[in-house]
Amino acid sequence: MPTSQLIRGYEVVIGLENHVQLSTQSKIFSGSSTAFGAAPNTQASPVDLALPGTLPVLNRAAVERAIRFGLAVGAKVAPLSIFARKNYFYPDLPKGYQISQFEIPVVQGGAVEFFVGDVKHKVNLTRAHLEEDAGKSLHEDYHGQSGIDLNRAGTPLLEIVSEPDMRSGAEAAEYAKTLHALVMWLGICDGNMQEGSFRCDVNVSVRKPGEPFGTRREIKNLNSFRFLVDAVNYEVNWQIDELEDGRRISQATVLYNPDTGETRAMRSKEDSADYRYFPDPDLPPLVIGPAWVERVKGEMPELPAVMAARFESADGLPAYDATMMTQSLATARFYEATRDICKAPKSVANWLQGEVAKHLNATDASIETVPFAPVHLARLIQLIQDGTISNNGAKTLFKLFWAPKPPDGTGWIDESVDTLGLRQVSDTGAIEVILDEVLAANPKSVDEYRAGKDKAFNALVGQAMKATKGKANPALVNELLKKKLG
Repeated sequence: MPTSQLIRGYEVVIGLENHVQLSTQSKIFSGSSTAFGAAPNTQASPVDLALPGTLPVLNRAAVERAIRFGLAVGAKVAPLSIFARKNYFYPDLPKGYQISQFEIPVVQGGAVEFFVGDVKHKVNLTRAHLEEDAGKSLHEDYHGQSGIDLNRAGTPLLEIVSEPDMRSGAEAAEYAKTLHALVMWLGICDGNMQEGSFRCDVNVSVRKPGEPFGTRREIKNLNSFRFLVDAVNYEVNWQIDELEDGRRISQATVLYNPDTGETRAMRSKEDSADYRYFPDPDLPPLVIGPAWVERVKGEMPELPAVMAARFESADGLPAYDATMMTQSLATARFYEATRDICKAPKSVANWLQGEVAKHLNATDASIETVPFAPVHLARLIQLIQDGTISNNGAKTLFKLFWAPKPPDGTGWIDESVDTLGLRQVSDTGAIEVILDEVLAANPKSVDEYRAGKDKAFNALVGQAMKATKGKANPALVNELLKKKLG
């Protein structure tokens, strides 16, 4: 069950519909290219334009990508599914209907698991169905008129529909991030949100605890995880304000304006009956036999959940760390390559979640863009492990990794340890001399420690590190100081 989180005494209920553009080279029912950025209306065939006498032919590669997703989320891949006509009129929909799936989708059920902080969540899926995209209406630079670009018309989509299992904008964003990473991991979508390859529609309603679901409003076409959180938070408070003022919520489709941080109603929201679905007479039922499913399964990469379980059992990582190391295939590969060199799984995971993530987040970059190689991070960890440098020294050295392109090899890292004066003092005799001086100069702290005050020990360690200008090996300082104190 979803975890309740009350806002101003109301429970928030959220479900997502994600439109995932499938990574096929041609459209779902024609041979037209799906490449992004072509001149308007240069990638629209007679089928896409719905010219009389044309017939759709289903793209086998799109079906295989749907099967791949269904297997990844533990869903049922329907042995028989039906394409239907979803009837509505927009200028950028040439046929006057969209070919989609309604009563019998290709993927049924399934679930997605993810973490919010260190708490594990699970969102159940209702379905995932194949459909074609519409074209695009253009309203800028047309001198008060609108233009229609039909290049997107017929682009293959997999619409993934969740159950209303989420209870906050943060939870919805983490679900969307996990789904985004999964479709990229599977190779079924390039994940480019700026180009519209991965779009989020968020259904939001509020209710008093224990009451039936409230009336939902759908926030359309969010292409940023940050916008998703902001849009949900604004919409939730707007709905609560309406209810507290005695007004009713009307079902509607709304848009989010990131410049103002507000949502506004675009049109009243239709129900499924308004679309007058019926089976498309031009397309036979889609039949997916067991052999086809097994072949697709055999071609799939190791799934994130399976890999995370392997990192737990073989590498000894906690469940949270193992999940974080499988947030993307690039992260997993970087982790494995670094771990194989330095043989320190937990340390690698800590650095990837800590300093590496901090630098990437500061520039809104991904791990694919890091300028250094796994061997560089592995060498840094080895220097910490053998006591050559401290953790603070490692952070100083790590800043050099973010040069435009660090030198190949690791010799320059070892040279930088001495150039920057980062080498730790690990000479037992030298440290003992310093500790004797610290103990002689701080008799009060010595007496307090022997009287049972543990904080006094930390004070003595601090004095010893200060005396060595932070260069003494902290672990050795602790060990020797305890011996000297009895």
